[in-house]
Amino acid sequence: MTTRAWLFAAVATMQVAAVSAQERVVYKCPGNLYTDTLTAKEAAAQGCKTLEGAPVTVIQGPQRRGPAPSTDSASRGADSRVDPNDQRSRDSDKRRILDAELRREEERLAALKKEYNGGQPERRGDEKNYQKYLDRTAELKASVERSESDVAALRRELAKLPAP
Repeated sequence: MTTRAWLFAAVATMQVAAVSAQERVVYKCPGNLYTDTLTAKEAAAQGCKTLEGAPVTVIQGPQRRGPAPSTDSASRGADSRVDPNDQRSRDSDKRRILDAELRREEERLAALKKEYNGGQPERRGDEKNYQKYLDRTAELKASVERSESDVAALRRELAKLPAP
């Protein structure tokens, strides 16, 4: 290849690179928005600056999904209604389960209150250190309070159910 042909090829390559670089101008706009879809006039109007130097890496964000399907009773068809007998059966099952849970929780609460002994639980042999006793007393108090709130919540749930 002659020097002239070599020079011509180098100039042509540089022109192609310059044209492609002009087509892919990246702008940094306010709010950390990087874009290459604006024209020079639009970029200037929005206060964007051209980004020169380091290449820009673009990471695709997650795809946006449409609105979630509605579960309103109005949007459901009449076919999706629960048979009244099935609903009564479900309610009685729920009442039976909640009653069983309430009985277990009340028994647990009674045992915890007996062990707590009004804030003065009996000391164990492994509690020679008084702080261990105080820690166990605090844990028992928290357990009693938690169990009382569980019993109250179960009673509220039972009160919401229709009478058997």
